Amino acid sequence: MTTPEDPGVFVQISRPEGPLADDIWTKTREEETKTPGEKAAKAPEDGKKTPGEGPKKRRRLHPAWAVAAVAFLALVGAAGFRAAPGVLMVPLQQEFGWSTTVLSSAVSINLVLFGLTAPFAAALMERFGIRAVTAVALGLIGAGSALTVLVNQSWQILLTWGLLIGLGTGSMALVFAATIANIWFTKSRGLVIGILTAGSAAGQLVFLPFIAMLAQDPGWRQASLLIAAGALAVVPLVLKFLKNSPADVGALPYGAEEPSGASDGNTETDGKAEAAPAGAAEPRRNAAVRALEVLRSASRNRTFWALAAGFAICGATTNGLIGTHFIPSAHDHGMPETTAAGLLAVVGIFDILGTIASGWLTDRFNPRILLAVYYQFRGIGLLVLPLLLGSSVQPSMIVFVVIYGLDWVATVPPTAAICRQVFGADGSVVFGWVFAAHQLGAAAAALAAGAIRDATGQYTYAWFGAAAMCTIAAVISATIRKDAGRREPAAVAVASVD
Repeated sequence: MTTPEDPGVFVQISRPEGPLADDIWTKTREEETKTPGEKAAKAPEDGKKTPGEGPKKRRRLHPAWAVAAVAFLALVGAAGFRAAPGVLMVPLQQEFGWSTTVLSSAVSINLVLFGLTAPFAAALMERFGIRAVTAVALGLIGAGSALTVLVNQSWQILLTWGLLIGLGTGSMALVFAATIANIWFTKSRGLVIGILTAGSAAGQLVFLPFIAMLAQDPGWRQASLLIAAGALAVVPLVLKFLKNSPADVGALPYGAEEPSGASDGNTETDGKAEAAPAGAAEPRRNAAVRALEVLRSASRNRTFWALAAGFAICGATTNGLIGTHFIPSAHDHGMPETTAAGLLAVVGIFDILGTIASGWLTDRFNPRILLAVYYQFRGIGLLVLPLLLGSSVQPSMIVFVVIYGLDWVATVPPTAAICRQVFGADGSVVFGWVFAAHQLGAAAAALAAGAIRDATGQYTYAWFGAAAMCTIAAVISATIRKDAGRREPAAVAVASVD
């Protein structure tokens, strides 16, 4: 009878036949007869890395965080124009005599392209890489801002503010943050999306006070050049440090575990398969075709339409209304433009805190409930805003700015999370289409508020209408099915067990 205490019997029974088997058996016996010290000395030689295998030492900082930092700076640079229309609208009216409706039309074109470009940009990032698309987008923003100083006809502002900057900012839209989070992170995705989304707020925080000061003295042209410089300054960092996927640096996404069979097969292939983005399985596929196919598939899902409707109202009440018309509205009440710009900068400060906190909450709570709460609080703020505007800043206005800042784009992390949960590998592109609805809503609100101002001489009806829409968005978000986001995680869990 063979026992663990009788190794000789075990060797006689277990020894295989054949030349190759003899070699394996001999090496096995040599290993068994080594002392622990000899095995330790031999380990570096026997433990040679196969191609693509990660280093034995643990990284002090996962490369995903470096990529996220560069992405944050890119979003800061791209966000410069987000603050510009509200500040530059009055100086342009004073110099050229253009109506609020004309300038609102330029902003509307920008916002429409901002939104409609996003899903195609997500597909282009899968096709050509994040780095290339981001660099081109920043170049378009810089070119559009710089060329603005040459305009003297109203159609030219439609070209620079509308077409060039719209295409550039659309490629650097919030879908960029979702793409980075989905490709580079397995855990803490909500937090990362919150941090990256806050990059847009940080851009307004950095640029807005300077744009406002330059717009007054020496003038709006210098303010436009500042925006161009901010966008172009980030391009070298993007080209050098923004990697397309974890496979480019021989790593897995942050929080991902090594495949269980990695040591039994080709580790290079296994590592790349794990690190590759979910939507990159067909890198040669036409980006436009993929974006449209994803839209056709997602449009059959009621959750997609609920998210799109809510996000359209989100865009109408942020970029379209407050972002474009808050400063002109405050100016109508006698408030200096620099003071109103300072209030929007404070919105940007609290937006950073609110969006990061929203990302943290999204990792822990039901995202549809978070959306409903965010929209309802925003509606209450817009309802009371006409009562708060005046020639000076009152404490009640500070309260509004703080609350609205915390809620500004807090909707992004839970919306992106629902897209990822419900639509899986297509989540980034689906979020691109949902964001397109966001910008269509923003464009409609920007144009409508300008027309209301020209027709009535004030913005009051625009604020009240936006408050009502926020209540609708809260109801829509609360009615998203509770189990809508549970199917994808279940499928992943089963696959990991197998």
